[in-house]
Amino acid sequence: MLGSPYQGYLYAYPHKTAYRPLRPRPRLADVWAAEPTGALFLYVHVPFCEMRCGFCNLFTRALPPAAQVTAYLDQLGRQAERVAAAVPAASYARAAVGGGTPTYLTAAELTRLFDIVERATGADLRAVPMSVETSPATATADRLAVLVERGTTRVSIGVQSFLDAEAHAAGRPQHRAEVDRALDTIRAAGPVELNIDLIYGIPGQTAETWTSSLRTALTWRPEELYLYPLYVRPMTGLGRRAPGAHDPEWDAQRLGLYRHAVDLLADAGYEQQSMRAFRRRDAPPPDDAGDPGYCCQDDGMVGLGCGARSYTSSLHYSFDYAVSVRQVRGILDDYLARPAEDFDVAEVGFVLDGTEQRRRWLLKSLLRASGVVPGDYLARFGTTVDDDFPALRRLRESGHLDGHRLTAEGLAHSDAIGPWLTSAGVRAAMAGHVPR
Repeated sequence: MLGSPYQGYLYAYPHKTAYRPLRPRPRLADVWAAEPTGALFLYVHVPFCEMRCGFCNLFTRALPPAAQVTAYLDQLGRQAERVAAAVPAASYARAAVGGGTPTYLTAAELTRLFDIVERATGADLRAVPMSVETSPATATADRLAVLVERGTTRVSIGVQSFLDAEAHAAGRPQHRAEVDRALDTIRAAGPVELNIDLIYGIPGQTAETWTSSLRTALTWRPEELYLYPLYVRPMTGLGRRAPGAHDPEWDAQRLGLYRHAVDLLADAGYEQQSMRAFRRRDAPPPDDAGDPGYCCQDDGMVGLGCGARSYTSSLHYSFDYAVSVRQVRGILDDYLARPAEDFDVAEVGFVLDGTEQRRRWLLKSLLRASGVVPGDYLARFGTTVDDDFPALRRLRESGHLDGHRLTAEGLAHSDAIGPWLTSAGVRAAMAGHVPR
């Protein structure tokens, strides 16, 4: 019924490739006027990295000129001020700084970034849970000191593999000594949670080398591990070197490595939260860190930066999205040239009608191990999830769904279930995406 288990990672719904220019461009003050703004998610995007990994399809530029980084922070400040004016009653319950690699910025630039965001939005980032992404090359003591001092509660680092040959095969030139130094530095920096990202399905990877990476990661006792199947996507470094066509043998290899990791991490004391996310059982729940109740199904995210998206209940919006170097640079140049008043409006986005709002809520719930809570769905939408989505019956019949929670087999096939439940309209929009 579902086909290949590796069709697409549905980390957001709809994906930015479904967004289109909004004409006329709606004013943010109108977009947010009827939205609850007492517990928003603040996302800040830094679209720079020290290198472009071969598997990466994120909106980012490697090794930008120093003048462009300065200009970006200047423009981010202008955008933040205009957005704050458009959403004057905003209060933030959670924050994240992503990219790219935020710690590509120097310690002084990171300080300036936090100053800009706090001054413009009025947010006290030390008072809310805040996650920041880093990399082995940029997780230095001076940068991490800034993160901890400014209230970071979680640091996520993309290691991908502890074996240099595997990291290189995935298009990430790094050295084990640098990875070890970065992880030691994070653990020495202060009381922040550590997440380590690893990838499986890398060319040449075996069950033995995968086990080695997993067990090595566990020596740092990370509160979280995220395990990603390798994808070969168009316009990425790997995508230019090898086709991304469906390969049954590769599917079987990735599925086997995934199942091995699930068992290994369960024995090591980790609880599976989704196909990718695993959390140490003896780590304090994230809610104990002062989280006032944000959950993944909710809307209400304010994004700052060229690649950041924002969510209201009926409109998701951002700037344009691309992967290729030329197109990313063009979009960045366009962002930097915008007059301040352009940040009063939404530029590119997707309008979610009632059906798409229900579908988004379903997918964001269903793809987590905790599953769907029918009563929450009913309270939110006034209808029942099974009446609205009869396709759930087919998932139960196929053994992928037990009640309203994915089975172990269902979790393993999350990257097929997500695309299968994606609406025809969103699929068509994604297929027709052409960056301007």
